[in-house]
Amino acid sequence: MKRMRQIVLTLLASMLALCSTARAEETVKIGILHSLTGTMAISETSLRDVVLMAVDEINASGGVMGKKIVPVVVDPASNWDLFAEKAKELLLKEQVSAVFGCWTSVSRKSVLPVFEANNGLLFYPVQYEGEEQSPNIFYTAATPNQQLIPAAEYLMSADGGAKKKFYLLGTDYVFPRTANKVLKAFLLSKGVPESAIVEEYTPFGHSDYQTIVGKIKEFSRSGDACVLSTINGDSNVPFYKEFANQGLKADKCPIMAFSVAEDELRSMETEKLVGHLAAWNYFQSIGTPENKKFVENFKAYCGKNKLPGGRARVTDDPIEAAYYGVYVWKAACEKAKSFDVPKVTEAVLGMEFDAPGGAKKMHAINHHTFKPVYIGEIKADGQFEVVWKSSGLVEPESFSHYLKK
Repeated sequence: MKRMRQIVLTLLASMLALCSTARAEETVKIGILHSLTGTMAISETSLRDVVLMAVDEINASGGVMGKKIVPVVVDPASNWDLFAEKAKELLLKEQVSAVFGCWTSVSRKSVLPVFEANNGLLFYPVQYEGEEQSPNIFYTAATPNQQLIPAAEYLMSADGGAKKKFYLLGTDYVFPRTANKVLKAFLLSKGVPESAIVEEYTPFGHSDYQTIVGKIKEFSRSGDACVLSTINGDSNVPFYKEFANQGLKADKCPIMAFSVAEDELRSMETEKLVGHLAAWNYFQSIGTPENKKFVENFKAYCGKNKLPGGRARVTDDPIEAAYYGVYVWKAACEKAKSFDVPKVTEAVLGMEFDAPGGAKKMHAINHHTFKPVYIGEIKADGQFEVVWKSSGLVEPESFSHYLKK
C-alpha cells in the first residue's frame, strides 16, 4: 500500500511537471525594468504601465507566435547599482527574452555591460545624449540631433525669439553633462560667444532653486536669454515653481525642457508655466485618429486597472516610445520566427512600422530610430501646442558630429 502511494505521488509529480513545462512552452517572458520608487518614479512608473498595456493588447490578439507574454516587473528604485542587479536577475534567473526599461543614462550605462555579457536585449525608450551604440540595445527615442539641436536652432530663430544667451541647467549625471557638451559645441559653431553660455548642475532630488533662479534672472535682464533644461525627475517641480515665484516668464526668458513632458506636468501648477517650451518627437496633442485612439486606450487602461490618476492620465514621448518598442520586438520575433536575440536583432534593423504618433523606422545599422521632431509650448491645461515640426523623419546620429575632432 505504501509503495502504491509512492507510485501515485511520483506519477502526480511527473504530471504536474509536464503541465508546468507545457505552460512554459506556451508563454514567453519579458522584463520591465523601471523605477517605481525614488526620485525617478515620477517619470518611470508610467512606462511600466504602458508596457503592461501593450502586453495586454498583444495577448488579447493571440500573443507572439501563439505564445502569451508573461511580464516580469522589477523595481530598481532609482538606484543605479540596483539597475544592474535587477537586469542580471531578469536575464539569468527569469530568462526573459527581452527587457523594456531604464530612463536615466546612468541607469542605462549601469546595465549595458550586463546585457552585452549575457546576450540580452534591451529596448530603451527615453531621449538621451548619444555617444553610444550597443549591439544589445535598441534606442527607440531621440538622439541629440533629433531633440537638442533643433530646439537650440528654434530659439535662435526669429520664431523662437532670436535668443543670444543660453543658460544650460541640468541634473548632475551623464545625460545633462554630455547633452550640454553637444549643445555648447553647437552654439559655439554658430558664433555664440562663450561668455553668453552658462553651465550649471544640481544633484538628483535637488529642491532649493532660489539661488540658481536668481542667477538666471540676472542673466536674462537683457531680454535675449533662455534656459536649456536637462533637469530630470522630481526636481523639475521646485525648479519651475521657483522660476514662477521670482516673476520670470516665458516671454522674457523661456525654458526649453528636454526631460519635461505631459506626464511630469501632471504634478505642476501649469497655469504658471504657460509659454515655456519642450522639444520631443511626440505630443499627446497630435490630432491623428491613431493617436486619439492610443490616448483613449491608455486612459481607459489606467481607469480599468485603478492606477493612480485613472482616466486623468496622459501620454507623452517616452510613453509612446516604450509602447511601440514592445510592438517592434513582437514584429521582429515574428519576422525572425524566433525569440533568439541575434535573430530578433537582425529582424529589427531597418524595420518600418506605425506608431501612435505616426510612421517611424529603425536605422539599418546604428540601432536608433528615425523620428519626427516637434517643439511644443505649454498650455494652461498641461498639454502642448506644437509651434514647430520637422519636415519629415530625422535620421538618428548616434555620435554627434559636433563632438568629432
